[in-house]
Formats: sequence, C-alpha cells, structure tokens
Amino acid sequence: MNGVLSGVVGALVEAWSELRVNKLRVLLSLVGVAVAVAALTAVVGLGSLAEQSTRESSERSGGRPATYTVSAYSQGATELDPAQFADEFRSTMARYDVSWSTENLYTTRSLQLPVGLTDVQAQIVDPDYGEMHRVSVLDGSWFVDGDEQRMAPALVVNEPLWDQLGRPPVSGHPTVQLRGGDSVTGVVVGVTAAQYPGEAPALFLLPSDDRDLVPASQAGYVETPQYEMWLPPESGDELSGMVQGNLAAALGDEVQVDVNRSDYAAFAGDSDPFLPVKLLVTGVGVLVLLLGGLGLVNIALVTVRQRIREIGVRRSFGATAPRVFFSVMLESVAGTVVAGVVGVMVAVLVVENGTVQGFIAQGSVDDLPPFPITAALVGLGSATLIGAVAGVLPALVAVRVKVIDAIRY
Repeated sequence: MNGVLSGVVGALVEAWSELRVNKLRVLLSLVGVAVAVAALTAVVGLGSLAEQSTRESSERSGGRPATYTVSAYSQGATELDPAQFADEFRSTMARYDVSWSTENLYTTRSLQLPVGLTDVQAQIVDPDYGEMHRVSVLDGSWFVDGDEQRMAPALVVNEPLWDQLGRPPVSGHPTVQLRGGDSVTGVVVGVTAAQYPGEAPALFLLPSDDRDLVPASQAGYVETPQYEMWLPPESGDELSGMVQGNLAAALGDEVQVDVNRSDYAAFAGDSDPFLPVKLLVTGVGVLVLLLGGLGLVNIALVTVRQRIREIGVRRSFGATAPRVFFSVMLESVAGTVVAGVVGVMVAVLVVENGTVQGFIAQGSVDDLPPFPITAALVGLGSATLIGAVAGVLPALVAVRVKVIDAIRY
C-alpha cells in the first residue's frame, strides 16, 4: 500500500516539476481548456437562470406548484348563488387551514378615461393572488389586507392602462372613475409590468370593492367567479379532493363542483418540464469541452515526441513503464485542474454580471438564483476528466519509448 501511495505521490511531483519547467508550453496548451471549462460552466450557470425565468413566467400564468382552480355550475333549474359559493369556499379554506387562496373572476369594467368611457379587462382577486402568481409590481404596491377598509376602492392597473392615464406617479394617489350600476372613484395603488408586447389595458379589483360595478352592457348577467388555492405539492391531490367533496355537499346535488390543478407542473406528469432546456444546455457545454480537449490532445502528442530523449534517459535510469505512463498523464490532469479553476472563476464573473443576467432574464426574474454549485463542480470535474482522457494517448506513446530512442534523438 505504501509503495503504491509513494508511486502516486512521486508521479504527481514529477508532473508538477515538468509543468514548472515548461511554463510557456503548458500555458499555451491549457488556454483552450480554460476557455472550454469557462464556457461549459457559464452555459450551465446561465441555463439555470433561463430555467428560473421560464419557471417564473409559467407561475405568473398558472400559479405556483401546486395551484388548484375551483369552479362550480348549476346542473338543474336553480341558479347557483355566487354569494353562497363564496361563503362556502372561504369557510372550507378556514376548515382545512389553507393559507393561500383567492377569488379569480375575469370580466370587464367601465372606466372614465381621457378618451371617454371605456370597457377594460378586469380581474377580481384577493390579495393572496399576487404571491400565488408572482405578480411583478412596477410602481407602488400590490394589494394588502387593509385595502378592503379604504373609503375609495383600491386599484392595481397594468402598464398599458397606466400609459392611458398619463403615467401619473402612484405616490400621488391618482384616481379613476369606475361606472356601472353605481359610479365610484378608485385610487390606483400599484402598477404591474406589461407581460408581452401589445398587452391590452387591464386592472385588478378586490371582491369587496366590486359590488355594483357591473357595466350596463352586462345588466342581468350573473357573474360566477372561480377560486384558486395554493396547496402543498406533496398533499395537494388528497386535500383538493376533500375540498371538492366538502363544497359539493354544501352546495347541493344540483351543483357540479370541479377542482383541477392549473400550474405548469400539472401538465408535466412525472417528467421534468425543463428537460429540453437542460438537454440543450448540456449538449452545448459538452461540445465546447470536447473541442477544447481535442486541442489539448494534439499539443500533448507533439510535446511527447519532442521529449523522446528525456523519456529515454529516464528509462535508462530505471523508470518503469507505469511510472512514465502516470507521470505523463498526470501532467495533463494537473494542468487541466488549474485551467479548470481559472475557467470556473471566469464563468462566475460572467454569470454574476448584471448586464448578462438582465439579457438572459429579460427582466422577468424576481428571484435571481445564486451561482449553482453544480455548475462549478461540473466545470472542475470536466476539466479533470478531459485532462485524464487527453493524457492517456500521449502517455501510451511515452511508454513505448526505449533507451535506444534517446541515442537516436
């Protein structure tokens, strides 16, 4: 055991000594590896950022895992009472201690804008909706619990509607008139960022502030909202089934209650929804690293042929074939490890750069992920592996060198 350990240590010492003697040659041969490792590590790190951007975009539309949509409709002659549905839903949330839930009604409301009375898209939601759907606020703030007690209804408008209002500072408490069965003046408390080009003007209202605001065009039409609840993924299916059964029993036999999961993870099943992104990132990184390793092999072969006299002399003084093999191979490994460390450091600087992060995320990431440790480990591990693989062929050539070769060269 001691003999094997001393042999390995001796090979490492010889490899490091050779690297120090041939600094310039080693530097030139490892530049490509350092660049390849930096590219691989940066691609993995930026891939993590791109994955987070895709995840947050999906959560804005469908909710965080695991979000369930609760809807109900009448199957008989009796119309479903929206007020009863709302009361039963909220009491059920309290019964099962569900921390996050919201009403979610898509409709239209009439606003008095500078261009005249205009019907705009409206969403009737509770304050929890902002957290459940990662609502990004550009100015002001999202709804808070105390907003239901305001004398004037609180409004959150999207950026296109804010543009039509003239982009007044939210800190100045801008107001807008809402017209329906009654007319009220709402106060804009927040502005959400536009999600895509050409987005239509829209606003958010709290359920308690939406009474008597149904436009005249919808007079006589009963709006039945949907509800959403954010449940723990590990127990969501079981708990949602209990909620569905409780609501069905409370609302009666003539009412159909549906509970369906709506977040992005529901459509992926057991597969990883971000697998295509990961495969693309991995493929690009491996290709870059292989190109760097190929250059290292070519330079190492040329270097070994230039050292035939040196290796032949070492063999004449008793160096065994395994000793020569490992010392030559470990030269590549030691060099690529150093190159890997340099490459990882460069990648960290690139990935953590604010300009690069802004370009990849396109402003759609609220929770910027830290530099992934796995990316650094992949970079260092790949550098070590490519050094070992690239060193095998030159080491085999070195083993075939005989004492007589030292005389020839």
